[in-house]
Amino acid sequence: MTHEGDNRMDENKCNCCRTKHTPRSKEQSRQLQNRLNRMIGQLNGISRMLEENRYCGDILTQIAAVESALQSFGYIVLKEHMETCVVEEIKSGNEQIMEEAIELVKKLK
Repeated sequence: MTHEGDNRMDENKCNCCRTKHTPRSKEQSRQLQNRLNRMIGQLNGISRMLEENRYCGDILTQIAAVESALQSFGYIVLKEHMETCVVEEIKSGNEQIMEEAIELVKKLK
């Protein structure tokens, strides 16, 4: 049996449900979504290549392209995170945010 306090604690641990305090501009959202859509298109292309029994080297080249695009996408989001979310948290006195930021950089490595 869970208590109301326990549920709140679980909500605080759920990073997937948080929203940004400073919203992205429409242009930023559009650019990120366009990049993401291109990667989805590349992944669909790889799927078709597999169905067509295409040459392994060609598939690997496309995989490398998607990995590179995803890495660039991640760095753009990280930069935005550092410039908005992290700065806001530090200004509000939360210096613990730096630990999270360091862990996020490690994940993108």
